[in-house]
Amino acid sequence: MLNSSVLVLNRSYLPVHVTTVRRAFTLIYQGTALAVDRAYETFDFESWRRASDRCAEAIGTSSGPIRIPRVIVLLGYDRVPRRHVRYSRVNIFARDKFTCQYCGARPHRSQLNLDHVIPRSLGGRTTWENVVCSCVDCNRRKGGRTPHQARLRLLRRPVKPRWTPMIHHIVSTARYEEWRPFLHVVDHGNRRSAGVG
Repeated sequence: MLNSSVLVLNRSYLPVHVTTVRRAFTLIYQGTALAVDRAYETFDFESWRRASDRCAEAIGTSSGPIRIPRVIVLLGYDRVPRRHVRYSRVNIFARDKFTCQYCGARPHRSQLNLDHVIPRSLGGRTTWENVVCSCVDCNRRKGGRTPHQARLRLLRRPVKPRWTPMIHHIVSTARYEEWRPFLHVVDHGNRRSAGVG
C-alpha cells in the first residue's frame, strides 16, 4: 500500500509527477504538500488525519487509521511540466504504448525495438516522426524497406509528443478515480499530439 501511486500536482494543479504513498505522506507531514480530496479540498497532515474516520483505503498508525492520499499538491513548486520532450528509446516505447506499430502486438519489452519508417539507407532520419516501436518479427520482415514495400501498414502516424510519454504512460496505466479531474491537461495534450480531437 505504501508503494502504490499518488499523483503530484504543482501549485497550479497541473500534474507533474507520480510518487509513492510513503513519499506523499512525508511531503504532507513536512508541510511542503497538501492532500487533495475528490471535492478539491486541501488538507495538511493533521486535518487529513482527522478526516480519515471511515475510509476503505487507509493505513493503521498508533493514533488510528489515516486515509491514503491519491492526489497531493506541492505548495512551493509552480513550474509547469516540461514541454521539451527528450528523444529516447524509452520515450518512443511509451509514446507507442509498448505496442508494435505494424502488427499491434505487445510483446515483452525485450522483444521490442525501434524501426525507422523510412530506412536510414533511403535517407530516413532519426526523428520522432520517422521512428516507431516494432516487434522483432515485424522489424525483421520490414528490413531495409518502407512499410509499403514490405506490405506493412502503420497503425498510427508517428508524431512528437507534447508531454513526456513516460509520465503519461505511468498515469494512464495506474489511474485512480481521484486522478481524473487533474488528467484532462495531459490527456488533451496527448490527443492533440496524436492528431485526435
